[in-house]
Amino acid sequence: MRSPRRRAAAAEPELAQRVALVSGANRGLGLEITRQLAAEGITVLLGARNPLAGEKAARQLRRDGGTVMAAPLDVTSMDDIRALVARIERDYGRLDILVNNAGAYFDIDNQATSVSMDIVRQALETNLLGAWQLTEAVLPLMQRHGYGRIVNVSSGCGAIASDGSGCPAYRVSKAALNSHTRMLAMELQGSGILVNAVCPGWVATDMGGHGGRPVAEGAAGIVWAATLPSRPAITGGFFRDRMRIDW
Repeated sequence: MRSPRRRAAAAEPELAQRVALVSGANRGLGLEITRQLAAEGITVLLGARNPLAGEKAARQLRRDGGTVMAAPLDVTSMDDIRALVARIERDYGRLDILVNNAGAYFDIDNQATSVSMDIVRQALETNLLGAWQLTEAVLPLMQRHGYGRIVNVSSGCGAIASDGSGCPAYRVSKAALNSHTRMLAMELQGSGILVNAVCPGWVATDMGGHGGRPVAEGAAGIVWAATLPSRPAITGGFFRDRMRIDW
């Protein structure tokens, strides 16, 4: 019996038929990813820990013409994840795109020998385990139709060969997320579900700080990975601005 993860790929749905979920999307990079996906005609669920902030952001994007709905979502909460998956199942019956954007604990002033283990655990809980468990929960919705795009928002500082000793909790959590990306892509080969990691570069957000490039430029590469065509099947890669970078 064929594993459900190896189900044959289906035809690509039209953009207007696709449903996307973006975590950590009420501001910054996540908000811009949501804006760009909605501009393509895709229905987008805007995941946010704070329901009021999420609804405010979604309302603004709807005024701009996008089909965007707020979705209360703390990726560290299985109760939130289960409730959201049940909602997607009820309202749409499918999920075509998942952007694991929720991230935190950019501990730039810490070092590996001095960082609090509590910070390390919290970074792993959000940046790795949150993305992992959300992905596991929504996979059946993608497998049902033999189509899906999973994008893990990573960072160049999570590359094994990257220099620097700062941001140890964040760096390790993103390196682990990269490893998970590669394993999942290998497991899902041939299923119609493509899995990739994207580094947006240094962008000017609350987490990235001033001096980075425009958020729209960093988001564009993520939206590209979220809307990749089925042929050629680009999966298991690490990208920045649509170009492969080293793991």
